[in-house]
Amino acid sequence: MLSKKKRQTDTPPDQWVLIGQESLTDLPKKHDGGPLFTKLRHPCTGDGALFLFADCGQKLLEVKAFHEEYHSWFIGQTVQHDGRLLFATPLDPLFLVLYYLVKTGQGQAKFQPVDQLITDEDFPKCNMLINCGRLLNSLHHVTEEKEIGNKKFYKYSREKTLAWLKKKVDQTTKVLKSNNVCVGGGVQSATFIRSKPGSEMKEEDYLRYAHGLVSEYIPQDLSEDLSKFLHIPELPSAVPEPPAKKRKTANGAAVEAEEDYSKSNSTETNSKKPNGKMTAAQKSLAKVDKSGMKSISSFFSPKSKVAK
Repeated sequence: MLSKKKRQTDTPPDQWVLIGQESLTDLPKKHDGGPLFTKLRHPCTGDGALFLFADCGQKLLEVKAFHEEYHSWFIGQTVQHDGRLLFATPLDPLFLVLYYLVKTGQGQAKFQPVDQLITDEDFPKCNMLINCGRLLNSLHHVTEEKEIGNKKFYKYSREKTLAWLKKKVDQTTKVLKSNNVCVGGGVQSATFIRSKPGSEMKEEDYLRYAHGLVSEYIPQDLSEDLSKFLHIPELPSAVPEPPAKKRKTANGAAVEAEEDYSKSNSTETNSKKPNGKMTAAQKSLAKVDKSGMKSISSFFSPKSKVAK
């Protein structure tokens, strides 16, 4: 559980319930090296999202919130009115850097130093990504490099990026298979129906599912390019519904029918038709002489009044 103190000393600190690695609670060696919550630009949408720098800025974690209405926490002897449950999961910082590389790579891109590529006035903390983990040693996966005077310059490479993303998709596919994760059309029913692992799953289903997971951290245009690069076939389009039946007025103009009575009429007609085969009891009853017999409905008809 992480907390952030308010300026006023007479009020309890803000607290959040967070699920993450145990190392997040370790006291840092440096005074300013503790966990840092900050907003960065999400690599898929470009909007601001909450992230967490840990281990003196060497690790990047994505923070997602699970929130239910009218929910709170009991923490010690206090009640925390903010009932959100936060999840902190590690994320490759290269995905966040890739957003800026794609943006600067549009048109006639030129080689630039990394501190000029990763800059954002709206999210100034993005410069912490440069020193996060081994980012500088990973830039060659998505860029072309040029060294001039012991200083490196980088330019976005679409070909290298697609090859790097393909490795990410392949790794994700292996994890899905090894953990018997349900993908494809059987996902909805897998929660309620037990089935043999991988009985109805195809390689294409795993590939499509893994591509969707990776696409949550890349721009939409790059996701479409990756789908083509992986040769993922398009899903078949839905069968169009038949046009509504129309009726014609006296002047010949077509008018949409308010209701379709064809189904109900056919149902009634079919219900009145006798079955093709008769049972033994029905055959013997058909041979009985029914002359002079009253039908059963006559016993329930109203009696006629006798004139006095």
